[in-house]
Parts: sequence; C-alpha cells; structure tokens
Amino acid sequence: IDKGLNLREIEGLFDTAGDYVDVVKLGWGTSYVTQNLEKKIALYRSFDTPIVCGGTLFEAVLVRGKIDEYKRWLTEQRFSHVEISDGAIELERERKLELIADFARDFTVLSEVGSKDAEINYAPYLWVEWIKEELEAGAWKVITEAREGGTAGIFRPTGEMRTGLVDEIAHEIALDDLLFEAPTKASQAWFVKQFGPEVNLGNIAPQEVIPLETLRLGLRADTLKEILLVPQPVAP
Repeated sequence: IDKGLNLREIEGLFDTAGDYVDVVKLGWGTSYVTQNLEKKIALYRSFDTPIVCGGTLFEAVLVRGKIDEYKRWLTEQRFSHVEISDGAIELERERKLELIADFARDFTVLSEVGSKDAEINYAPYLWVEWIKEELEAGAWKVITEAREGGTAGIFRPTGEMRTGLVDEIAHEIALDDLLFEAPTKASQAWFVKQFGPEVNLGNIAPQEVIPLETLRLGLRADTLKEILLVPQPVAP
C-alpha cells in the first residue's frame, strides 16, 4: 500500500523489493491529493506493476454521482485495475454487483467485502455468499477487509483476527481468488502458516515487503518451523 510515497521512495522500494510486489494500492483517496500523480503512475508502470486506487475513493465518487467521470479519469490515467468496495457506505447488493460487472468490461476489478466499521460483524455465511457473488459478477479477486490497522472486517476491534471466519471463507472459496488484508506481522505469519507461502496478502506497508518475504520463505522465527522443517516427499 502506498500512503503517499514520493518518487525516490518508489524507486528505492523497487530497487530492493520489486520482485515481491505484485500490485500497488494508492491508499484510500490519496491519489486525489497527490501532486505529480501522472509521474508516479508512469514510474510504477515502468516497473510493470499494476496500480489501483483505494476503494474509499470509489465510494466517495459513487456517493457524489460521479461514476462516469471516474471511469473516464481512470482510462485517461491508464489504470488497468480498479477497486470496488462498500466498506464505508451503504450500497445495495444488486447495485454493487452491477457496478462490478460494468467496470469488469474495461478494467481488472478487485472488489472488497467487509465493513470498515469495527462494530459491524457479518456472519461467516454472508461473507462466503457475497464473495462468491462478486467473483461471479466479474471480480478478479475479492479483498477481505481489515483496514490499515487490522481493527475491522476479518479482525476484531482489539486487533485479534477472526480466525474462524477466515477459515470458513478459505474452506468455501479458492485461495487464488482471495486477497487477505494483513497489515500486521502477526497476521501475516498466521496466514503463511495456515495457507502456505503463496497466500495473497494485502495492505502491506512498503517497509514490510521484505520482512513479509522472509516469512514466506521461513527465514524468520515465526514461520521457520512450518516452512523449512516440513517433511519433504521421498523421491520414488
């Protein structure tokens, strides 16, 4: 997640950790107030890395009735990906699915399920149902909400993960179709241990990209046992 990196910081990120970055999110509505946004977009594009504006910007555009203008702006700026969410607003399910299908005609859609309100807890079966619907509507991957600090959605307000919820989602949905927001080291380690080193994780701070890669490789105490000490199959 890019919360306002300058061009030199982006170059530094890709110089040291570019191989471990698949998609960059311009957090919430930061792209609206970022100076020299075109230069930032061009720099990310030079590294062959897709960028996507945060879902909160989409929600702000939606409540202002500016969806058509937003689509034109995304096209003009040559965005290939878009996030569609309803974490901070009320949006009818059918309308959200229509928007996903509409945007999917021109963009790669990442949709997001879950509320940014820490007091709202949806039943696991609803998460599963909604994720399936959004994938069927055309989403490339569905993000499970956690907020930047890991205090909502698949997390409790205390920062504790709702592991039972995550397990139920993963039992019903292919892992490749999911992108779990995991902003904390503890949650990143849990996901790697639970679902393996290839699990899709998001909301990763730039300075945490390399530490996360060490978790994936078992080069950190949190995951060493699960990754490196797993018995290897015996060759026939």
